[in-house]
Formats: sequence, structure tokens, C-alpha cells
Amino acid sequence: MVRKKSLWKIIAFYFSVGLLVLLVFYPFAWMLTISFRYNIDALKSGFFQKFTLTQYEDLLGLKQSIQQKLSGEQKELYNLAQTLPKDQRKAVLKKIYANQKKNQFPFLRYFKNSLILAGLAALLSLIVSIFGAYSFSRIKYPGRGTIQRGVLLVYLFGGTILMVPLYQIFSKIGMTSNPNLAMISLLIIYMLQTLPVSLYMLGNYFRTIPYSIEEAAIIDGCTRVEAIWRIVVPLSLPAIITVYIYAFMIGWNEYLFASIFIRPFPSYYTLPVGLSELFNSQHAIWAKMMAASVITAVPVVVLFMTMEKYLTAGFTAGGVKE
Repeated sequence: MVRKKSLWKIIAFYFSVGLLVLLVFYPFAWMLTISFRYNIDALKSGFFQKFTLTQYEDLLGLKQSIQQKLSGEQKELYNLAQTLPKDQRKAVLKKIYANQKKNQFPFLRYFKNSLILAGLAALLSLIVSIFGAYSFSRIKYPGRGTIQRGVLLVYLFGGTILMVPLYQIFSKIGMTSNPNLAMISLLIIYMLQTLPVSLYMLGNYFRTIPYSIEEAAIIDGCTRVEAIWRIVVPLSLPAIITVYIYAFMIGWNEYLFASIFIRPFPSYYTLPVGLSELFNSQHAIWAKMMAASVITAVPVVVLFMTMEKYLTAGFTAGGVKE
């Protein structure tokens, strides 16, 4: 006989769940509300203050009038330039624009750098891991088990331990003297960070796909590579998307290696490094910092929401062998 739960136990359960949800979401809600405030109201208590989109407009460069961005001496110089002859006015305005651009926090540039680096690293890691995981799950060769288990050894060493030797290696081969080469170095490091778990996850998933389907495709004339792309990849889409999201998040949030390899090249900063600079610069205003944090979280949140059904399937599949 099923015993009926007491009312107090039900109340205690839902109260505990509600308290946990509140503790988890409260910091995000506080960050969001501060991002919509004026700078003078940023640290005031209470969720409801004067609403403004100023911080987002400033970060995303949506303000159309230069006068909205100027203050004090620059605004006086701008007004004075309107009374000058055309050639002199152009020279003065050019100087004002140059100073304003120099003082503006280049959030969009950092956002683009992170998006390109994380997206490309995740894509390359995914392509390599598909072929590697397929070899672990389908092809028999000497040392297969040792190699499969050995790739996970990289997680025995933290990033702080690997940082110095990796930097020395890339420095000796000339991969840190140029900003583009430094970005390529980061790309390689991000791939190495995500490959082990990508190989492990995809290898387990590929084993759940009946090999008879691939055999039928090969009998019909497909090569091994065609069988992978036409049979294995479509059937493994949930796991593949899961691996891509995981690899993307690693590259998107990585700070340690980026702060070392691209530190000499400010225009190539990624978002974590750029936000660190924002917190320690003249732009260190809480409302602006919270707005930057909100925008930084948007790509990952959107990625999770759009791929949620594939993500859930990818986490659960491959866990049980029949």
C-alpha cells in the first residue's frame, strides 16, 4: 500500500526547492537590474530604480550623436568647432573623434575576438574528435585501449602547471611575437583542452549505434569516410551538439592562457581578458560592468536554449550498454 505523504513534508519540500531556486537566481537578477540603471543609482538598494538603456547603448555603440558621449572640455571644443571654417572644423572634429574612440571601451571588438576564437576552436575540436572517437569505437589496432585512456591524462594537470611550459614552447617556435600567431596558439591550446572529453563522450555514443547500419552502407558503395558523414554523424547529432557546446564554453570563458598569450596585443583581447581590464580601468562603473556581464552570458544562454533537446539527449545517451 502506498502511504500518503504528509502535508508538512510536501510544504517543506517545495519550500526547500523554492529557496534553492532563489539562492541560484538572485545574483543573476541583481546583475540584470543593475545593468539597466544609471551610474549614480548602480549601488542603491532595491531592485526598482530608474530604468535606462544607456549602458547597453554605450557598450554596443548604439548612440548616434557624438554630443551624447562628450562632456566638459570635449563638448566645449565640439561647440567651438562649429564656428570654425570647414577645413579647421574637420581637423578639430577628427581629433575629437580620435580621442573619443581611444577612450571608449572596445567591447564589440573583444566580443568578436572571443566569438571567432571559441567558435573556431570548438568546430576544429569537434571534427578531430569525430574521427578519433570513431577509431576508438570501430577500428581495432594495437594500443587502442591505451590511447583511449591515455588522452584523459591531460586532466591530471591543471592549467597553472601547463601554462609555463606551453608558453615556452610556443615562444621558442615564434608563435608569441605576432598577434595572429598568438591567436593561433590559443586556438591550439583550446583544442587540446577539449579534445579528451570530446573523444570520450563521442566514443561512448558511437558504440550505441549498430555497426550493421554502416556495413549496409559500405556494401552499397560508401567508403568509410562517407559512412561516417552519412550514417554516424546524423545518428549522433545529440552527442555532437553536446560536445560542441562544451568546447565552445571552454573557449568562451577561458582567461588564464588568453591573459598570457595576447597580453601584449590589446586589440586582440578576448572577453574575459577585456572585462578584467574594464574592472581595473577608468571605465570601472558598476552599471556598465553588469551590462557587459549580461551581454557576455547571452551567447551561451541562447546556445543552450536552442539546443536544449539535443543537449539532454547527448548527456543521457551512451550511459547504458545493452
